[in-house]
Amino acid sequence: MDTGGGSRGKTFLFTSESVGEGHADKMCDQISDAVLDAYLTQDPDSKVACECVVKTGMIFLCGEVSSKAKVDVQSVVRNTVKKIGYDDSSKGFDYKICNVLVALEPQCVEISECMYEGRDQEDVGAGDQGLMFGYATDETEECMPLTIVLAHKLNYRIKELSRNGDCPWILPDSKTQVTVEYRDNKGAMEPLRVHIVVISVQHSPNITLEEIRHSLMEKVVRVVIPAKYLDARTIYHLLPSGKFLIGGPQSDAGLTGRKIIVDTYGGWGGHGGGAFSGKDYSKVDRSGAYAARWVAKSLVRAKLCRRVLVQISYAIAVSHPLSISVFHYGTSTMDEDELLQIVQKNFDLRPGVIVQELGLKQPIYQATACYGHFGREEFPWEKPKSLVL
Repeated sequence: MDTGGGSRGKTFLFTSESVGEGHADKMCDQISDAVLDAYLTQDPDSKVACECVVKTGMIFLCGEVSSKAKVDVQSVVRNTVKKIGYDDSSKGFDYKICNVLVALEPQCVEISECMYEGRDQEDVGAGDQGLMFGYATDETEECMPLTIVLAHKLNYRIKELSRNGDCPWILPDSKTQVTVEYRDNKGAMEPLRVHIVVISVQHSPNITLEEIRHSLMEKVVRVVIPAKYLDARTIYHLLPSGKFLIGGPQSDAGLTGRKIIVDTYGGWGGHGGGAFSGKDYSKVDRSGAYAARWVAKSLVRAKLCRRVLVQISYAIAVSHPLSISVFHYGTSTMDEDELLQIVQKNFDLRPGVIVQELGLKQPIYQATACYGHFGREEFPWEKPKSLVL
């Protein structure tokens, strides 16, 4: 690898991972967001903070919900697990017979009072303090890092082959990891080649390792990864453990919010530490991060920079952000202060405004809970805003 100081910069390796729908932590994210969506469907003003824990034969929901909705939480949970594919004990989990324990209590009155009392909708306070990041890069059409884009697409393809019956031996749990060789071109990231691909997929016992590896290469890797990124030096670790019969909650306990890097930028940019799933818009961990991505992608799509990181911070009960920062990695002809002025001119980042502009009272969240919250055109924060300069 060239690590020298050529005019176009050094090359380096960077890795991102993704996990599939049947991964225990991702199960929890999807369950938490399914519960959130169920409440929002009946009552768009629902306040929800729903956490989930899964282990063999058991699902435990805990958190706070204040809503006019009457939701059959048991049915929502079981239907989510069924959709994921855990429909028989032979797979390690069965939605029909698992125990579902629910401990959801009303939101603390002190929080709602300090956020809403005496305020109009646009000026509601943030539901907590915290810092959030948004990142965008011009290296892919999605304005996302290639490493995380490919890792998600590999997992999505695996699930597709399972659902359409093409590979009936595929079971719900899966993990992928992609290492890409990049060139740093004056702060902009230019992917050169895929260096390593790792895929682990839960499978039934009636298939050989050779058959699994052949299917993963021909039906997953070569379908998902553009040929221009694969070469004779690309390394493939396809089911490197040799077998993966026991997966999901039977193999590992799962928790909501434990895949925050998978959910965002695959290790690129920054992360404030707050998870997304199970939280309504008033939790700025989620709405603030979505808004920061919206800002970042809008800047890159407007060609004001090739790569950018946006940070926002909030305090509980305060409507306006405490700080907004923009870092362009040297990829803009403008100063960072000039980009910040453009952001302040074009975006009102109060939570009460974000929810209206991005439609965050809609039941859209279960779809975000696997394959990444960013880089998918169906979500409102992925539609760049036309900027007034």
